[in-house]
Amino acid sequence: MSVIVVLASVLCSCQSEQEQVMNPTEDSSQFVTLTDVVPDVILEIRYFGTYNFVGDRIDGYLEPTALLTKVAADSLKAVSDDVMAQGYRLKIYDAYRPQKAVDHFVRWAENVPDIRMRDYFYPDLDKSVLFDQEYICLKSGHTRGSTLDLTLFDMNTEKELDMGGTFDWFGPESHPDFCGNSETGEYTGVNQQSPKGRRITAEQFANRMILREAMMRHGFKPFDTEWWHFTLKDEPFPDTYFTFPVKQLNAVR
Repeated sequence: MSVIVVLASVLCSCQSEQEQVMNPTEDSSQFVTLTDVVPDVILEIRYFGTYNFVGDRIDGYLEPTALLTKVAADSLKAVSDDVMAQGYRLKIYDAYRPQKAVDHFVRWAENVPDIRMRDYFYPDLDKSVLFDQEYICLKSGHTRGSTLDLTLFDMNTEKELDMGGTFDWFGPESHPDFCGNSETGEYTGVNQQSPKGRRITAEQFANRMILREAMMRHGFKPFDTEWWHFTLKDEPFPDTYFTFPVKQLNAVR
């Protein structure tokens, strides 16, 4: 199967073909273990376990921890303080992702018969379309170290805030503007893109907006096909793709 690097991807936020210059490095000196900077976050590192769209632990995840560049972690601390004042905590699914993990995703996507997790993450799709429909690609913004996937945990209910959809769902239901206008925060209830006619409620849409607005207030930009995915606007390594594994780093900053 031929794999084309595409402009945008539900899983990867790929660069365009004109921006394929890749500077790989093992240098982790500008990264921190996220909990050293933002101790209030909750970690559920999906790619360290088997509950993910692949169904296996992903290559490069040696420990169930989250890493970010120092500047991204500092900005996320401001987000954490913001949402905690509203009664929430940040819950992290993924942060820095080594290139070998992205390579693992590509190998999995090419293995079309492996559909173990289809019912949980892509029930409306035939796996053979994942490249053509831009769900999997050769590079990911996560590998540059200033992108993360997250949700909100409600401290009153002691449950995740209901976002009307699961992390890593392959489909239009994951789009921030699903059933509403993500720029204005207006819920419309209208979306004709869902192949099964799914909808989310006004409350679920509003919950997505709480996360989106808090992230944007503190320097992160959203991604137009994933409500959970954000990148630091002024990321320090826009052209560098890191290769060191995910594991605890020294706390020295």
